[in-house]
Amino acid sequence: MKVAGFGFRGEAGTGSLTQALRAASAGVSVDALATASDKAMTPTFRRFAAAMDLPIVEIAADVLASQTTPTQSDASLHVRGAGSVAEAAALAGAGPDAKLVRPRVISLDRMATCAIAEGRGQ
Repeated sequence: MKVAGFGFRGEAGTGSLTQALRAASAGVSVDALATASDKAMTPTFRRFAAAMDLPIVEIAADVLASQTTPTQSDASLHVRGAGSVAEAAALAGAGPDAKLVRPRVISLDRMATCAIAEGRGQ
């Protein structure tokens, strides 16, 4: 199972999420989208998931913070306790022993990040 994990600002639109996914996936298809539980409930993320016809995996804050990520963003560490919300969400969403297939990329407008992980699923 391949999961695209996302971190994004409240002002991000579906265009930011789409651009980040395209840049991160680079031809790799994904089976689900993952993000922090509170972000998964936003209308923008729900519209994005519906447009992509993919399920959403909601990741609890403590699970995000428990993931080891190769990228270390000071802002992400401060706000979420994770080095990269996108990488942490992708890893957690892909399940036990998941590995990053694509590390975090940042959308051109810097509103969203996306990373891809592969694992056995939750």
